[in-house]
Amino acid sequence: MRKIKIIQVLPTMSYGDAVSNDAINIDKILRKNGYTSELYAENIDKRVKDKVFNISKLKKVNKNDILIYHKSTGTDLSFSLQKYKCKKIMRYHNITPGKYMEKYNKYLYNLVEYGRKGLKYASTYFDYSLAVSDYNKNELDELKYKNIMTVPILIPFGDYEKVPDKKIIKTYSDGKKNILFVGRIAPNKAHEDIIKSFYYYKKYVSEDSRLILVGNDGGFENYSKLLKKLIKELNLESDVIFPGHIKFEEILAFYKVADLFLCMSEHEGFCVPLVESMFFEIPILAYNSSAIKYTLGNSGVIVNKKDYFLISELMNFILSDENVKKEIIKKQNKRLEDFKLEKVEKQLLEFIKRIGG
Repeated sequence: MRKIKIIQVLPTMSYGDAVSNDAINIDKILRKNGYTSELYAENIDKRVKDKVFNISKLKKVNKNDILIYHKSTGTDLSFSLQKYKCKKIMRYHNITPGKYMEKYNKYLYNLVEYGRKGLKYASTYFDYSLAVSDYNKNELDELKYKNIMTVPILIPFGDYEKVPDKKIIKTYSDGKKNILFVGRIAPNKAHEDIIKSFYYYKKYVSEDSRLILVGNDGGFENYSKLLKKLIKELNLESDVIFPGHIKFEEILAFYKVADLFLCMSEHEGFCVPLVESMFFEIPILAYNSSAIKYTLGNSGVIVNKKDYFLISELMNFILSDENVKKEIIKKQNKRLEDFKLEKVEKQLLEFIKRIGG
């Protein structure tokens, strides 16, 4: 084993979320390449407790060790990590702006506002930065972070080869066009704009269609209620599906049956579901915000304005012309190459080696 130790720190180690998965995948890669690697968190989901230590156990850190801090929310860690006299890397996943939270969840609003303060403060003592997208890199640049490099979220595509839920595939393979979005049911994801776009598509283009919104509404139940009220007003109750918190095999099944991935999100630091849609060869139509264009690169179809009627026409253009669909998927497949695990793994290891690992 190499003598130096690499310590990853994050506020919460959850089961299945993008930030936690990124930390776990980095840990696997480091161990595979001979590094001593440890994971620490303030809050730990019991399903991953065998992989992580509580932050209170982090005592001795040597000056040649490397600490990687995953930043995505508000926490005292942004201030307290300064005490460790070692090389420090900011792994920046972005922080949802408070304006999206304020009306729906005051606690989360205060948390992300505190997160922004912590991000600004941490710029004074972090030595290196690993942004998950160029959008995040630009933010770090503005805050005068040092030695910034973009290394995408690590996504092990082998996980997507698992057997999808057969019942879901059978239920939703009935000839209807399946419009899909995957992501937490939260205001920054702008589900209302997906619903309104779908309304125009169903009303004026294809009656034989449904919208599937995969995601958990935990913390934003009041926002979820407003969405359901909108669906009722538009008379779409039997056409919009909320599967709720579901198993991984069920998520895979929804990707398998999807005809189009529709994203109207206002804020993303990376957006893993875009890459997942590329993997499953689902054409993507997305609103141009935050990290969306950086993740899509020269692929998918991007709109700069939320004109619901126009979006519904674009949905029809993509779904009714096989050649158009093939061309979109061809470009998405090319972009997918940039996110292959071996490629991103190489970038990460070169970065670690360059800073003295």
